[in-house]
This record gives sequence, C-alpha cells and structure tokens, in this order.
Amino acid sequence: MKRKIITTSDGSKTIQIEDWNEQYHSIHGAIQEANHVFIKHGLLFFILENDSEQSPINILEIGFGTGLNAFLTLIKSEEVKKHIKYIGVEAYPVDTHEIQQLNYIELISEDHKYEFDTMHKVSWEASHQISSFFKLEKQQKFFKDINDENTFDIIYFDAFGARVQPDLWTENIFKLMFKAMKNNGVLVTYSAKGSVRRAMEAVGFKVERLPGPPGKREMLRARKMRS
Repeated sequence: MKRKIITTSDGSKTIQIEDWNEQYHSIHGAIQEANHVFIKHGLLFFILENDSEQSPINILEIGFGTGLNAFLTLIKSEEVKKHIKYIGVEAYPVDTHEIQQLNYIELISEDHKYEFDTMHKVSWEASHQISSFFKLEKQQKFFKDINDENTFDIIYFDAFGARVQPDLWTENIFKLMFKAMKNNGVLVTYSAKGSVRRAMEAVGFKVERLPGPPGKREMLRARKMRS
C-alpha cells in the first residue's frame, strides 16, 4: 500500500496509508494524542491509582508503529522514576527510512535522541535495556497470536481504526487483552465507538468514556477489576 509522511496539527509528523486514508496517529496532533490517551489516562492514571511501588510496571502496546508511544513512556519513566518493562507488538514494522523522516526527537526531546534511535535499532524478539528505567522488547506478530496470561498492568491499544481493520476491535481480540492483563490493570485507546465499548464489556472489562484528545470528543479506558 502507498504510504507517505504527513504533518499533523501540532506540527508532529506521522505516516499515512493513502489507500485507507488512515494514519498511524491523529491528524489533529500525533504527540498531543499520544500524551493524552496513553500517558495521561494510561500510565499516569495507573501510577496514581496504585500509588505504585511495584517494579517494573509492565506495558503492552498493540501497534508499536513509529515508536512514539514508547518514546514518550521512556521519557516519563525517567521523570517519575518508575521502572517499566515495555512490550511492543507489531505485525508490519515501520522501515528505517520512514522513521528517519519523523520529527519526534526535535519536538519532544533532543536529549533523548540516543534512546529513540536505539529503540528502533535493537533487534526484535529480545529484551533490551534502553535507559535506566526503560526496558523494551519488540515482538513481530499478529495481535491474535498474543497468548500472555496475567502479565500486563497497562495496555496501550493503538491499532488501526475499526473502519479499516474491524477484526482488530472484536470480542475475540479483547478476550486476549483481558487474559493478558493483571487484576486492576488498565487498557486505554483513542477509540470511543459504541461497538468497541460493548465488545470490551462483553469480555469482562469495566469501561468508562473520557474526554478525548484534540479532534476527538471521547476516548475509552477499560479496567480489569479484581474479582
């Protein structure tokens, strides 16, 4: 499929798949969306709710993509002094040429250029210590092949939208997410579709609607409550 680099409303770049008219991040602001959905309502919410001394915090990202969410999480882990073990699942890794055209280092933190570059250079299917607080493992596989159990504290669900890949937003996929998550875990996503909320609730998640990032009225946060 034809792909191109586009600039979003906050000045940050993302990748657009032209055949689908679908982007890796919001056209209303890639960095703003990632910070709002995944950092504020995912990572920081989990830390606040758990007053967590636990180490590490285990995060699963559904759709590693450009590495933006991982990069922001790495920086935040240093700010809050929390060790994080991060698993990024991606069926079709972004190539080096595309990564080099993104401007996340320039807009987020020039001081972390080494870490951003390292995240994309390290091998897949192995765990790597990227910074003092951040360990990364990239896994190349389809989301349906995730078979972890009671492993993750937080899931960043950042798959392509249900409009173009509806099979990624079904009860079957969310069953895998529920199974992979620890009790009191948190799943966050930019989506607020009623069908997505109902699929999450059907497999056992407690779901809430939250104000969305720029350009979106709402987003969803789902929790696996201790039974």
